[in-house]
Amino acid sequence: MDSVGGQLLLMVVAVLVLFLAAVLGAAFLTWTPVARASSPRGSSRWRAFVGRLPTAMWGVVRAVRVRARQWRLPSGVTGRVSRALRHPARLVVLGFAVAVLVGSGLLSLPLATESGRGAGLITAVFTATSAVCVTGLVIVDTGTFWSPFGEVVILGLIQVGGFGIMTLASLLGLLVARRLRVRLQLGTQAETKALGVGDVRRVVFGVVRISLVVEAVVAALLSWRFADGYGYDSGRAVYLGVFHAVSAFNNAGFGLYADSLVRFVDDPLVCLPIVAAVIIGGLGFPVLFELRRAWRAPRRWSLHTKITLGVTVALLIGGWIAISVAEWANPKTLGPLGWGGKLLAGFTTAVMPRTAGFNSLDIAGMNDVTLLVNDALMFIGGGSAGTAGGIKITTFALLGFVILAEIRGEPSVHALGRRLPAGVQRQALTIALLSVALVATSTLALMALTPFTLDQVLFEATSAFATVGLSTGITAQVGTAGHVILILLMFIGRLGPITAAAALALRERTRRYELPEERPIVG
Repeated sequence: MDSVGGQLLLMVVAVLVLFLAAVLGAAFLTWTPVARASSPRGSSRWRAFVGRLPTAMWGVVRAVRVRARQWRLPSGVTGRVSRALRHPARLVVLGFAVAVLVGSGLLSLPLATESGRGAGLITAVFTATSAVCVTGLVIVDTGTFWSPFGEVVILGLIQVGGFGIMTLASLLGLLVARRLRVRLQLGTQAETKALGVGDVRRVVFGVVRISLVVEAVVAALLSWRFADGYGYDSGRAVYLGVFHAVSAFNNAGFGLYADSLVRFVDDPLVCLPIVAAVIIGGLGFPVLFELRRAWRAPRRWSLHTKITLGVTVALLIGGWIAISVAEWANPKTLGPLGWGGKLLAGFTTAVMPRTAGFNSLDIAGMNDVTLLVNDALMFIGGGSAGTAGGIKITTFALLGFVILAEIRGEPSVHALGRRLPAGVQRQALTIALLSVALVATSTLALMALTPFTLDQVLFEATSAFATVGLSTGITAQVGTAGHVILILLMFIGRLGPITAAAALALRERTRRYELPEERPIVG
């Protein structure tokens, strides 16, 4: 397996195995609780399927089926599991947890490391969580610590996490059974933000199609550049191109170079394809669907698409200007570059806090102003129902519209010719406040556990929560307790505070009455 061809073959096989393991685990946990006794129609399908099997294979299938019946869970246990998974948010959390466990197990194998000794528990769990949650924070160098098998496992986890566990489970169900159980559709709807259960089938295939097309195009461009401009042989160039394309579109930030993209800081043929993949993946699949359908008719775009595109452009331009001005003369970052290199590096650096995690400048060399700008961009994040993290662009914009309406004294909140429901305003406020509380609490904990400064710790905590992956270089030095905090931040950040809170809720409550209203003094 030392040859490039062997590595590519290993990459394909490992991704397929990881894909099936994670998706089958999520699908099993999703479908099993809602299973019912076999219907006559199902039994006839089973007999027809078995009738086409060879005799020897039929013996194996029959033995497995008998063994499965013997090990069937008691009805009481099945009922408890069914009730526990009734909320779609719990299915999403469970699916991501299964993927993290599978990835941790694979990365713990001696085959996954260059040394052949196997990674430690924290290293394996941290890396698997970072990959599944498409973050990019690492405590070991990806290109030197992990073997080709380990790198491919990480790539597979990134793809699984970027697609979404419930999306992949739905895809498997559609491909195998041509239908979806209602519970699986609800889980996928909660994860992809599909407008209705009837949209799930279309959304699932749309997510897969867009992801593969963008990744293939970016991989081809990067492979050509690595081979033509840097002298890599074709196999190695393809491997590098595919890895960085998948990592970029899924906003993961994992790279095979110890300095990320610093060596390519003034190479537009490497930086711009990666930047494009990051922006496209960070817009969110609902926006991509709408642009594909009506990109020539902006007036027909939904409010969500208008807000996402408008705020994205504003943040990119504002971040580009702020970072370029702050770092223009810094000898550790933009200072040594020419005009073209400074503009390219400034733009790349402004894009990456949108939860991508690649860096073409040394983060540790940036001044305090730039770190604060990055903190803000990371916390806001990218578009909803995509591969980006943060509180999301729409949440940030909705809070702005609420503040504007309150300042104007308007009784209702309006945005771009539409009135915003009160429930959406409350949800945006809840997400923002929970996120602030989570980042602040984690920052305090990390400051108590580590000797690092507030700037460094706040940057690390925000990067983990927003699933960005940028770091000032302290990730490997925060200790075991710090690593556990970052793992929890990445997991909750990928799922979202509301999804995580809903999954942990003991039960859903419906208020059957309203209490008398009384207004306290505010401000």
